Amino acid sequence: MTRFLSFGQDARRIAEADSVAVIGLGRFGTSLAVELMGSGTEVLGIDADEDVVQSLNGVLTQVVRADSTRLEVLQQLAIGEFDRVVLAIGSDITASILTASLLLQLDVPVIWAKAVDERHGAVLEQLGVHKVIYPEKDMGRRVAHLVRGAAADYLEIDEGYAIVKSFAPQLLHGITLAEGAVRHTHGVTIAAYRGAKRSWENAEADTVLHEGDLVLVVGPTTDVERFAQLR
Repeated sequence: MTRFLSFGQDARRIAEADSVAVIGLGRFGTSLAVELMGSGTEVLGIDADEDVVQSLNGVLTQVVRADSTRLEVLQQLAIGEFDRVVLAIGSDITASILTASLLLQLDVPVIWAKAVDERHGAVLEQLGVHKVIYPEKDMGRRVAHLVRGAAADYLEIDEGYAIVKSFAPQLLHGITLAEGAVRHTHGVTIAAYRGAKRSWENAEADTVLHEGDLVLVVGPTTDVERFAQLR
């Protein structure tokens, strides 16, 4: 039988640091938690599966087997003292919704929650979760844009607005961006560029691009995709 009381003191110590609690350590939750650890963030990981918890022992700051749908368990784990909690439960929608409700009851300042579909997300939003994310849907949309376009990378900033990494088209080679009139002609803004063997630099009106240069292009999704198609 899992014991929870012994974890309270350590969890409170973690909560006092620049830390995040991640509840649900499936593929998404684990990837997120490990990435946070790599950036220097202390992470309390919580999952109901003993095998998952054992596999992450020593990888995260602390990892605990616990039932996040029980208020007393979350209180013993000092979840209410964390400034940021990520609810990454995806396989059990009921557990996700119950846990979200308890996190809000504990007045966690910032709650990010994974949703598996629009209905799940709508319930989380109605409960008052601060940020609902759709990892599978977002990744699918990103890959779709990359597959059908010529972009080297794609990130949707908001619905209908995106940033794309692509090669500078030939029509801009050897002239300044001001001369190219990119915003007027194509409806997008070149925010930064990277030449051969150089680091990224902010793009200015007098920036001159050359063959092989990469650019970061910002603007309406259809416009940046169209720009990325230019050769």
